[in-house]
Amino acid sequence: MIILITGASHTGKTALAQKLLEKYKYPYLSIDHLKMGLIRSKNTELTPMSDDIDLTKYLWPIVREMVKTVIENKQNLIVEGCYIPFDWQKDFDNDYLRHIRYYCLVMSEEYIKNNFVRIKEYANIIENRLHDEHCTVDSVLKDNAQYLELAIKHKVNYFMIKDRYEIDIDL
Repeated sequence: MIILITGASHTGKTALAQKLLEKYKYPYLSIDHLKMGLIRSKNTELTPMSDDIDLTKYLWPIVREMVKTVIENKQNLIVEGCYIPFDWQKDFDNDYLRHIRYYCLVMSEEYIKNNFVRIKEYANIIENRLHDEHCTVDSVLKDNAQYLELAIKHKVNYFMIKDRYEIDIDL
C-alpha cells in the first residue's frame, strides 16, 4: 500500500505521516528530505527557494518511480510532501493505482483565521523548521485556497480541516 499525502505548507503532512507510521508501521518518505539531499549533493541547480512548479517537475518523476518500485516489491510506504502533482494518477496504470491512496490536506479559511497561532506553534512538532518567517496568515490562506481549488478541479480526495485538526485514515 502506498499513501500519498499532500497539501499546502503547515497543513500537517509530516505529522500525519508520523501518526500513520506509528499506527500501521509503514515507513514514510518526506519529499523535502529527498529535495534537500539532491540540492545539497549538487545533483540539481534548483534551490530550496525555487518555484514549487520547477521542484515538482524535478522531484515527481523520481518519487513516481520509487512508488512503482515499492508496489512491485509488495511493500508499503507513506510519501508526504507538497511536490505531488494534482494529476498524479495519469502516471500510473490500474495495476499500480489499486495500491495507492491519495490524501490532500486543506485548512478552511475560518480554521486558519481562528488557529493561526496554533498552526505556527505546531510547525515544529515533527521537524525543526529553520526558516519559517515566510509563513503568514495571508500566505497560509492563499496556499490553502489554491490547494482547495486544484483539488476540486482535479477531483482528488481531500480532507477539509474546519473546526479541529483531527485526521484519521483507516486502511
